[in-house]
Amino acid sequence: MTDMAPVRAFAQASSATPAPSPVEGIGVVLDVSGASSQILLDANALAQLASSTDPAIAAAGQMGGQVKVRVGATWLLANIRSLRLSDTHRDELIATIDFLGEGDEERLTGKLYRFRRGVTRYPTPGAGVFPVSSADLKQVYAADDRAYIEIGAVYPTTDIRAALYVDALLGKHFALLGSTGTGKSTSAALILHRICELAPQGHVVMVDPHGEYGAAFATNGERYDVGNLAMPYWLMNFEEHCEVFVTASGAERQVDADILAKCLLMARSKGRLGQEITKLTVDAPVPYLLSDLVNFIQLEMGKLDRAGDTAPYLRLKTKIDEIRADPRYAFMFSGMLVADTMAAFIQRMFRLPGDGKPISIIDVSGVPSEITSVVVAVLSRMVFDFAIWSRNEPKRPILLVCEEAHRYIPSEANADKSSVGRILGRIAKEGRKYGVSLGLITQRPSDLAEGVLSQCGTIIAMRLNNDRDQAFVRAAMPEGARGFLDSIPALRNRECIICGEGVAIPIRVAFDSLDEAKRPASDDPVFSTLWRETGGEDQIIARTIRRWRAQGH
Repeated sequence: MTDMAPVRAFAQASSATPAPSPVEGIGVVLDVSGASSQILLDANALAQLASSTDPAIAAAGQMGGQVKVRVGATWLLANIRSLRLSDTHRDELIATIDFLGEGDEERLTGKLYRFRRGVTRYPTPGAGVFPVSSADLKQVYAADDRAYIEIGAVYPTTDIRAALYVDALLGKHFALLGSTGTGKSTSAALILHRICELAPQGHVVMVDPHGEYGAAFATNGERYDVGNLAMPYWLMNFEEHCEVFVTASGAERQVDADILAKCLLMARSKGRLGQEITKLTVDAPVPYLLSDLVNFIQLEMGKLDRAGDTAPYLRLKTKIDEIRADPRYAFMFSGMLVADTMAAFIQRMFRLPGDGKPISIIDVSGVPSEITSVVVAVLSRMVFDFAIWSRNEPKRPILLVCEEAHRYIPSEANADKSSVGRILGRIAKEGRKYGVSLGLITQRPSDLAEGVLSQCGTIIAMRLNNDRDQAFVRAAMPEGARGFLDSIPALRNRECIICGEGVAIPIRVAFDSLDEAKRPASDDPVFSTLWRETGGEDQIIARTIRRWRAQGH
């Protein structure tokens, strides 16, 4: 067993002074092993620091707090991952720490400056451990000359601003995670507002499944729903056509799909645009008439010898007729959408140009549930395909933000093999090569497809109440952030842990408050107040039934 006498002597010496200043030691390094090491802290010295007016010094020695270790003329900054009482002395604490980076020591004051990630030289056992002051943290978290947005204050201070580096945040995707009620939607709106303020000519497409964000971006964005989305059905590729029109399963599904492929290609070929393309494919976004598709199905059916073989043709024809007649599908399958409106649609959706409104809110709350995933798939694929086919043009990077991402990129256990999961998974893996950034917002990270979270270079984790979700996030986060992760269940509302490419080092942040007009419409109902209100129920019911029957139109 290691002789603890020299360590105890150091701790006692450091606790003998009545009120330690920021440069006086609070412990020593016990052992060093790669990223993680162990230190011995003097509980008495920590107790004296607890009354400091500097919140960073007062939090020294707490789990999730920071300490610094002197190595020559540099300071090593470390995060406390875990704490336990010494087996031999009740006034000694043993802490596991993760080294975060290093900075130079200012000779006169002992303060840390010019902080950078990574460790050049490790300390030796016996090296002194010191508290980190707010002045040190200001140097650590001071934004460098890269483009950044400020989103809140670094815990435990109130005046040190937390910066997110926009190019690193968007260049390698990001994920915002948090249980319901933690302020996730408001925090997402805050980040997007800050990005829009920094880049008023940006290109952001947000999929909003609950209709929450339209009001939040009324002044700096455009909202599209079933009333004004006008998404042409012919933009769907063959796989998406199958999801909408093919109802059979098993072996019959392949038969129906083969018939649809043949007739769809003929329908696309019939129009003027289709005739101009020499090698037309079934996936090409070329306008065609649904009536032509039905006619070609009818024509092919007429060529059959036996009446018994008509079942797949009838199934397809019936489904297409049913969708054409259903007013809920009018935003996508109306007769007005046959003209070549692809350029205008891309301009509207991708904000090209943005005219000071860089964000498109795609409200899919009114879209029939059986077709929602196809609508999201078409939008996502168009973002990706546009980026691929415009590679030789001046670059126009696009950010695609997916709220309730676990609905669209489900894990294998919940997978329904839909096209939207495949395209979003592909964007996660390959999008950054082509200038497509992905922002995932979800309350159930454990329900996301395997590997998608690890493709996100920056993870913004709010409070997660579920053990599976916490374990999933812990596996996706870098080793140095593990100490921060243990505090995820204890985070307050509108607090988060951020780690990855978008920040200098892992940080705990209290988000700024957002103006009422800029918040999403996602407030929880106040039952104790609302259940005292009465009157006007007849009119409420009448208006609701009218909207219900008209399906929002």
